Amino acid sequence: MSSDVIGASGLAGRYATALFELAEADKQLDQVAGDLATIQLMLEGSEDLDRLIRSPAISRENQSKGMSAVLESAEIGVLTKKFVGLVANNRRLFALPGMIKGYLALLADRRGETTAEVVSAKELSDAQMKALGESLKKATGTDVSIEAQVDEGLLGGLIVKVGSRMVDSSLRTKLTQLRFAMKGIG
Repeated sequence: MSSDVIGASGLAGRYATALFELAEADKQLDQVAGDLATIQLMLEGSEDLDRLIRSPAISRENQSKGMSAVLESAEIGVLTKKFVGLVANNRRLFALPGMIKGYLALLADRRGETTAEVVSAKELSDAQMKALGESLKKATGTDVSIEAQVDEGLLGGLIVKVGSRMVDSSLRTKLTQLRFAMKGIG
């Protein structure tokens, strides 16, 4: 399965495809996905860890040792640890978030799922997430996993992006459009 077939591109896409192929061969797709989701949460929750993977001032050896210690304490699986170790040795840790996103996208594609990026003004409740998921499934015809984000600047409403399609029903956008319409009148 080459990266051209799946649509993965760039550095992160090539690494994600390679990991996906290894995980598939070892029948560890879900294990690796869980490990990567854990790493993603750790990266999003720690400025120090983010600095470790992004700083060119930190040596390859120190990046490798740091990531190894973090992954060991998080009880990450062997395949994922080896993969991250390889990425660190190749000085590509800065692209790890993209690799994780690419892997999860490949897995979702394999399962026939689509990922929707949803931005809301407030955190959505479980009931709202379920209703949104059902609506998106009905609209797309496939299972949809939702990546929810909060942007209080929206004031209200949602911005939903599925693939290359985006629906912006946020109050901020509606007010901006109204402001432009009002300028055209005067």
